[in-house]
Amino acid sequence: MFKVLKRSGRARRGEFTCPHGTVQTPVFMNVGTQGAIKGALSARDLKEIGCQIELSNTYHLHVRPGDALIKSLGGLHKFMTWDGPILTDSGGFQIFSLAELRRIGEDGVRFNSHVDGRHIFMGPEESMRIQSNLGSDIAMAFDECVKIPSPYDYVKASCERTARWLERCVKALAEYNAEPDAVNPGQVLFGINQGAVFHDLRVEHMKRIAELDCAGYAIGGLAVGETHQEMYDTIEAVEEYMPQDKPRYLMGVGTPGNIIEVVSRGVDFFDCVMPARNGRHGHLFTWGGIINIKNAKYERDEGPIDPECSCPVCRRYSRAYLRHLFKAEEMLAMRFAVTHNLWFYNSLMQRIRDALDAGEFAAFRARYSAALDRRI
Repeated sequence: MFKVLKRSGRARRGEFTCPHGTVQTPVFMNVGTQGAIKGALSARDLKEIGCQIELSNTYHLHVRPGDALIKSLGGLHKFMTWDGPILTDSGGFQIFSLAELRRIGEDGVRFNSHVDGRHIFMGPEESMRIQSNLGSDIAMAFDECVKIPSPYDYVKASCERTARWLERCVKALAEYNAEPDAVNPGQVLFGINQGAVFHDLRVEHMKRIAELDCAGYAIGGLAVGETHQEMYDTIEAVEEYMPQDKPRYLMGVGTPGNIIEVVSRGVDFFDCVMPARNGRHGHLFTWGGIINIKNAKYERDEGPIDPECSCPVCRRYSRAYLRHLFKAEEMLAMRFAVTHNLWFYNSLMQRIRDALDAGEFAAFRARYSAALDRRI
């Protein structure tokens, strides 16, 4: 399923194969939380902007429209007309983001829906059932994303519970894949490493979950309050204990500079809402740094967002026009901005892969790691 084709230090160039295609890594997964990219991009648009994997959210699709409904309509691929790979996160992040609406126990988590307040219970078996109904290619294990900072003793207990939950996820998904009406019987499971920024807990947890031989492993619970250096140090501490023959996924990260730095530390998969969210507010990524298209200096600027970009927006429209759309509060502004930013992220990953293929990643990192995060 996963082959490492080339290495540059800890950085890896690879291929991951799943029921809906082969993915070139390192890869950025475009986030369609509710089966759609926020910013009015369709499945057809995802193809045009170079998306390899789409990511959707288990909790949100369970709440609305309902995973049983999606299964009855043929699964998430058919529902959103996307024929490429899909990863679904487990709902575990909502333990963090909906902290005021949940209660955690050994069996799982009790939520109040953020939509209508109704009671929802989700444990490892329920999360796997929902993801099985959706039919994604990669199902993420149910875990607790702990806020940073948190007390050491709490994080330790949480890690132990998350490991026990993973054992239940492995068993449940195997049973669901064997069912005759399984939407995607080739669905695989990624385990998730937790431990906040406590290196000893991270390593202990990674050793334990590696024994379960999941198809891949994620580093979760980062980019939730720690510094960038703390994140990098934590990744370095745990990376050497991650299986060498399995893909590694850093959840919810990050800026272009973060991605380059973390690729250099041995990670293969990334996702983040940042390019779409920032785009919707007029903050656009370019090969020279980040611009705010709403600034007055772009009022008469007839050039593209980024002269180095060949996205559909940069090929046709000016900075002046895009600034006007934002000022006029036209929906088209968000669509154009999100299209550009996701194209940029997907192109960034392609250029990282090209640099790894050519043996030039160190030079690429030196040139772009800090420059791409600079605000112009």
